[in-house]
Amino acid sequence: MIESIMGFQSEGEAGFWTGALYHFYPQIDREHALSLPFPERKGYIESTMRAVYAEASPEIRRKAELYNRHWDECEAQIAAALSDAFDVDCAGGYNDIVARVGLDPISPRFLRERAFDVFYLNSEKGAIGMSIHEIIHFVWFDVWHSLFGDSFDEYERPNLKWILSEMVVESVMSDPRLSSINPYFPREEGGCIYPYFFDMKAGGTLILDTLDKMYRSENIRDFMRDSYAYCLEHKQEIRSHIEKSEANYP
Repeated sequence: MIESIMGFQSEGEAGFWTGALYHFYPQIDREHALSLPFPERKGYIESTMRAVYAEASPEIRRKAELYNRHWDECEAQIAAALSDAFDVDCAGGYNDIVARVGLDPISPRFLRERAFDVFYLNSEKGAIGMSIHEIIHFVWFDVWHSLFGDSFDEYERPNLKWILSEMVVESVMSDPRLSSINPYFPREEGGCIYPYFFDMKAGGTLILDTLDKMYRSENIRDFMRDSYAYCLEHKQEIRSHIEKSEANYP
């Protein structure tokens, strides 16, 4: 859990990524932590979070059991929706993915480890919404890799391939079998993707609208090719918007 948390506390990291930790754990002095060199910062955060874990561990175990029970109720419709979206068998091919319930409020995913984190303060419905988001990434990049044969290193932040994978989650999630069990969908409920995507434009047009039209009119492999070509064409606008949004985050 500490390694997962510290992945978003490195030198120069934008407040968009660092801030959640200090919001949920006010016992960590943000100014003090950010004033420290990274090794000392890690030591300070780790000592505080070990104390948090000692108190929270019974609740983490309880939430893991609760999340699993709710997952069992939803698994079949999630697998069916993702199988249709990606034209692969998601009912039998993804049972090795592990959701690790813990302290990290960012809830990152780890493609090579076939694992993702789920924040223990989620409700069981919220955990399902977060899990669908992360599982979409696993299926997306499996299909993507079979199509392009590129390196998994290119699938991580801040690469353009990572950015595209984050944006398309909303279109995939619009399937009623998924949106109906995700409390963060639609946008008015908080949204299932990073909020700075909502007003991002290319050539005066909202990028999400363009991607959604592509997604609805093409098969998944053609969509991957065409959506990435579109993002390459507008990568400066995309990167500039994200950099400004993350830098201006409180």
